[in-house]
Parts: sequence; C-alpha cells; structure tokens
Amino acid sequence: MKKPILLIMLLVSLLMTPIFANGQKEAAADEDYHLVLKMSHVFAPNEQLTKSLTIVVDNIKERTNGAIEIQQYPQGQLATYKDGVEQVALGAKFISVEDPSYLGDYVADFNALVGPMLYSNFDEYEYLINTDLVKGMVSELEEKHRIKILALDYIFGFRSMMTNKVITTPADLQGMKIRTPGSQLFIDTINAMGATATALPFSETISAVQQGVVDGLEGTVDAYGSNGSSEVAKKMALTNHFLGTCGVYINADLFESIPEEYQVIIEEEFAKGAQQMISEITKNYETSKANLEAQGIEFNEVDHDAFVEAVAPVYENMKGVTPGILDIFKAELAKMPK
Repeated sequence: MKKPILLIMLLVSLLMTPIFANGQKEAAADEDYHLVLKMSHVFAPNEQLTKSLTIVVDNIKERTNGAIEIQQYPQGQLATYKDGVEQVALGAKFISVEDPSYLGDYVADFNALVGPMLYSNFDEYEYLINTDLVKGMVSELEEKHRIKILALDYIFGFRSMMTNKVITTPADLQGMKIRTPGSQLFIDTINAMGATATALPFSETISAVQQGVVDGLEGTVDAYGSNGSSEVAKKMALTNHFLGTCGVYINADLFESIPEEYQVIIEEEFAKGAQQMISEITKNYETSKANLEAQGIEFNEVDHDAFVEAVAPVYENMKGVTPGILDIFKAELAKMPK
C-alpha cells in the first residue's frame, strides 16, 4: 500500500512544481521590473499643472514600489508641443503633456475639440470628452497611430489676452503681435481675432514682450500670476477664447508592455490627478485674480459675440476635419443634462 501512496504523492509534486516555479519566476520578474519614463511639458514649476502632476508621479512610484518611475521635466526642458507628441508616436519612453490640438496632426477632429469659443465652462468639456463621439476619436488615435491617451482634462482655465492695452473687440487687436504656441489652431485663432500671431517657445516669450518683439501673449489667470507674464503685461482682456487643457499621452505599444497591474495604477492616478487639478484651479481662481489686481493688473470684459463671429472661419478652414464638426459638437453639448 505504501508504494501507490508514494507514487501519488510524487505525481502531485511533479504537477505542482511547474506552477510553483512559474509563479516564483513571475514574482521575481515583477520585483525586478523597473521602467523610467520622461514626462515633458512647458508649464512652470509653480503652476498648478506641474504641482498636480508631481502628486501623480509620486503616487505612481509609491503604489508600484518604485517599478514605474516618471521623471517630470517642466518648462520645455525636453521636447514639447508637436515634437513631444511625435516622440510618443515614435515609441520613445516618453510621456507628452500637451494641448489636444497637437493630436490634430493625427486625427484632425481633435483640433475642433479644443477650438475657439466652444465652451462656456469646464463641465461642458468634461461632458463632451466622455461622449461616444470623442471616445471614437480616442480609439482611432490609438489604433491607427499608437498614441494612448491617459487623460484629456488637465484643465488649467480659460485663456485670455495679456497685453498693455485695453482690448474689448477684435478691432483693438489690429496691428498687435501676440505670442502663441506653435499649434496651427492657436495661430489661426489669434489671427482671426484680429492680431498677428507670433509663434515662440515660452522660454523666449517674457523677454520678447519686454523688448517689443511682440505686444503681448495669451494664457490663463493661473499662468498669469506664476510664469512671469504679469511682470511684462498689465492688462488682461477676458476673451476666454480657448479652454486651456492638456492631455497626457504615451505610446500604446509601450503602455501595453507594462505589467497590467501597473497599467491600472497609472491610469487611475492620472485620472485622479486631473480631477484634483480641476478642483484646485476652480477653488483658486478668484484668489489668484484678486492677488493680481492687488499687484496692479487690470481685468476687463470684452464683446464676446464679436469674437465668436471673428473666429467662426477657423472651424470652416480646418483641414481634414469631419464636415460640420462644430455643429456636431454643439449638438452633442445640447444633450448635456442641465
């Protein structure tokens, strides 16, 4: 009787050994796994986007026990704008944090998604990016161009004009050179608003305003008080011509190569970071504005309808977008619960 029992025990041991060995091997692989990603954007260290992303990368490192290390490079230290998104598309170990208009080089409708004068509040944008329409755009970007979107809603406020002149209508911008990022959408919009768009890296912008190379720039209240703009431009016309938002992009093949448990953590933390940032921007808006006013900055309202009319041709002239895309987006927004 002993021999059959011993034989059974041996067989059970042999069957269990590969499972245990594989389990040990997988655990060892997870313990040894370490990925370093460089994350680039143009925001200053004291702007809310940088602060919020610092929390995100710290949380990811902690939750993955150091397996995923994201190194943040603010203020354009590495590739940004179009070049940053291109790094992602090419498969670099790189995370690009940019305005969604730069995705328009791959799926044209992203240009319209962040087009001028489209939104009146943050909630409208949040609603639209969660519709099946925009989810389809996101899927197309990932499937055809291997760019995975980790978030689209790092919202930092509405962008307005910062100059040393009171601006109330498009006519007031005639003859003025306004610094803009290199996005074609931004260039076309600033030109349509009446100014002459001048694309410059932000690192050159403050000195360009000081030296009279440009007459002003555009950006948000949060940026106005933290990136040096208030030192060279003393008036903000509240045009609210763009909703300032960034997406977070990583190469899809690279992302899929990351262990699944870490993928989940990365997506969760970037989603949480976006909501934390929106909360902070909303909470701090009036305080930031009041602080700027105390420093001598003047804010003024504008003829909103005149600017809406001025930028209408921007949508009509967008290359490659779905015909009638502006009306399509507006129809989606009309479905938003009140």
